[in-house]
Amino acid sequence: MSLFKIFDVAGSGMAAQSLRLNTVASNIANADSVASSSDAAYRAKEPLFATVQRGLAVKGEEGTQGVQVLGVTESQAAVESRYEPGNPLADGDGYVYASNVNPVDELVNMISASRSYQNNVEVMNSTRQLMQKTLDLGK
Repeated sequence: MSLFKIFDVAGSGMAAQSLRLNTVASNIANADSVASSSDAAYRAKEPLFATVQRGLAVKGEEGTQGVQVLGVTESQAAVESRYEPGNPLADGDGYVYASNVNPVDELVNMISASRSYQNNVEVMNSTRQLMQKTLDLGK
C-alpha cells in the first residue's frame, strides 16, 4: 500500500468520527428537553457507517478501504412520559414527553469517538514522519 493511501483511510475515519462527535453533542444538548407529545419528543441521533472500497486495484494491490457515512437515523427507543400537569407543554392529560437520550451512553460514545479520532491523527502523523525520514535518507 502506498503511504499516500494511508492519508485517505485515516482522513475518512476522522470525518466519520467528527460526525459521530457532532451527533453526540446534539444528543447531549437535547437530553433534558420535553415536548407535548411523544411524536414531537427529541429522539437520539445515531450515525450509520459502512466500509467502502476506494480506488482501483493496481498491479496486484487492492484499493484502499475507508469509512462512508450512510446517514443519521433516530433511535427507536421509547420516550419517557412524566406527569407534570403544571408544565406549559403538558398535554390534555397532564403528561410531558422527555427525550430518549441516555447521557451515560452518549458520554461513552463521545469518549470512544474522541479516541478513534485521536488514533487517526496519530496514524497520519506517523505516516508523515516516515515519509520525512525516507526523504532524509537521500541527503
